[in-house]
Amino acid sequence: MVTLQQLRKGKWGIYIVLLLAIGGGLTACKENAVNDLSPADSPVYITNYDRSVNFSQYKTFSLPDSVVIESNSGYQPSLGPLESRFVSNVANALTGKGFQRVAKGESADLGVAVIRVNNLYTGVGVDPYGYYGGYWGSGFGGLGGFGGYNPYYPSYYTYQVADQYWEIQIVDLKNRPATSPGTEPQLTVIYDATVRGADIPDQQAVDTATNAIFNQSPYLRAAN
Repeated sequence: MVTLQQLRKGKWGIYIVLLLAIGGGLTACKENAVNDLSPADSPVYITNYDRSVNFSQYKTFSLPDSVVIESNSGYQPSLGPLESRFVSNVANALTGKGFQRVAKGESADLGVAVIRVNNLYTGVGVDPYGYYGGYWGSGFGGLGGFGGYNPYYPSYYTYQVADQYWEIQIVDLKNRPATSPGTEPQLTVIYDATVRGADIPDQQAVDTATNAIFNQSPYLRAAN
């Protein structure tokens, strides 16, 4: 099974379009030009695919009507206005590339999923300078005028990191391996696209993201 970790380690071809429109250009006097970017100027579109796959062998695809919300607690479907727009755009893009969408429950060559990742990680850090002992205090004769004051900082602290992005995943259903009764097939991910950077706040941003993703994926096309 090809995992997303393998895809992201560079085993497959990676094409990145970084949209950074910086008005006026970069100059030495500009401290941080990225601070002036609008949300529409800062997303990053990353597409990965299995170079050994000939996409023209596939004709049909199955795509759920809802988006999968992936979080620390698991998975659940969602179908708000943005999710609906994202699914519709993906379906239209694949149809425009010659693939045919099949109804739910029907056999398909490709399985397509739109995923909204919303993970929150909590970690624990160590402060190597947590306790200074008598450095500032009486042990050094009241160094710096602090007298007997011994400052203390916690040795451990916690922090949280949010990981939020959109993802399109395509798996190979046509060539899935045979399995014994009661077991699930190990499906191969043959295409993966992510939208990182600024969040997608409205339907216009959805249109921009999906257009960019599929424009940089010319290999994703069915046979005529």
